[in-house]
Amino acid sequence: MTAVEHEREHATRAGPRRWLGPALDLFVVALAVVLVVIAALGGWQLRARGVDIFLGWPPLLAGWAPHWGSGTVPAVLLAAVLVIRGPELAVRLRWPVLLTAAYLISVAWTTALALVDGWDVGIAGRLTSDKEYYHDVGRVHDIVAMLGQFSQHVLTDTPAPWSMHVGAHPPGAFLLYVSMHLLGLGGGGAGMVTILIGASAAVAVAVTLRALASEDLARRVLPFAVLFPGAVWVGVSADGMFAGILAWGVALVALGCAASSWPRRFVAFGGGVLLGYSLYLSYGLATAALLPIAVFAVTRRWLGAAFAVLGVVAVVGAFTALGFWWFTGFDLVRIVYADSVAKTRPYSYFVWSNIAALLFALGPAVVVGVRRMVANPKRLPLIAVLLAAAAAIAVAASDYSGMSKAEVERIWLPFAVWLLIPCAAIPRGQARYWLAAQGVLALLVNHLLFTIW
Repeated sequence: MTAVEHEREHATRAGPRRWLGPALDLFVVALAVVLVVIAALGGWQLRARGVDIFLGWPPLLAGWAPHWGSGTVPAVLLAAVLVIRGPELAVRLRWPVLLTAAYLISVAWTTALALVDGWDVGIAGRLTSDKEYYHDVGRVHDIVAMLGQFSQHVLTDTPAPWSMHVGAHPPGAFLLYVSMHLLGLGGGGAGMVTILIGASAAVAVAVTLRALASEDLARRVLPFAVLFPGAVWVGVSADGMFAGILAWGVALVALGCAASSWPRRFVAFGGGVLLGYSLYLSYGLATAALLPIAVFAVTRRWLGAAFAVLGVVAVVGAFTALGFWWFTGFDLVRIVYADSVAKTRPYSYFVWSNIAALLFALGPAVVVGVRRMVANPKRLPLIAVLLAAAAAIAVAASDYSGMSKAEVERIWLPFAVWLLIPCAAIPRGQARYWLAAQGVLALLVNHLLFTIW
């Protein structure tokens, strides 16, 4: 057989295989779309039967409201630039420059999406409604006393109960917003701080991957982490801020455990402090412990792990000493939740429609990345698979518990940012197409729906 004949035979054999991957990608994305459509139809059927699911546009907490605003043009331009130049710049830029650019663009992308609803509605007013954190900040004149008495105001039938979001969470989140209020920040300032922290999750994920695996892996994930459809809810919801704080906790633990030098141990301690504080941001973030456990399992730097655990213990000890016992708060919240809108939201529907809602925050690229990662786990380093698996298990546990019925496109943001890691399994030649799909999804959601948070 001549060389030309050999090349022709190889091309003939490789042809079908070359198209099989993209075909399977489109197939799994189509399945995801079908799930979303079925979830929407199921939600509308429940509404037609008079079931109070409290969703205007199931499976999302949103309402149909086509609109545009001052953030429309910047959001479209940023998405276009990221699609056209993002993968190339992620390879070419020096690491410090890349991280700085990624953070600034992530902030700009999130802010632009929020401004589609306007400054007052999209940013300044998000945290000041009668259900949000800023509604209660004026009640606090003594932070130590507030922490000691926090649990006394969780139940809705107690004197002066906290507003919905304050009482439904441990006091860590409220403490941050009280601090912002004391610094003179109003709703708009607090909204921007929330965006600044939440948008940094993209950089934290990249730092983690570089410390534990390779810089190439981090560079492949970064464009997808920046052009994150979940940014629709990062700006502005406290859960977006939770995602940033948790992500940096994992990143610092990764940096501290990736090397054996003593100074790095204190970095791991700092990561543990952030992880410990995450427990006091949302009760649901207890399952996020799987993320640092994945780091410990791969690095096996047990001294670094000990310093991280010490950081967690320090935070838990501080809150306990100041009068707030985490388990008491959790038990009270379970009572409140059982008598809230969750009472009429059927578990049999939300246990699967929650996944459809989460897909709006993840985007089709994650579906493709997960398919490719599952088809060939060796395509990605072990730590990448473990971190994504840890986030998926945390989501599954939260879903099965029944403590998250709807609104998970926002509530599960701290896990969603880690589920972007499988996007690194997408071939470089196809990255731009799936980045475009991510951007289009975010823009459509933000312009066609009013998403409340």
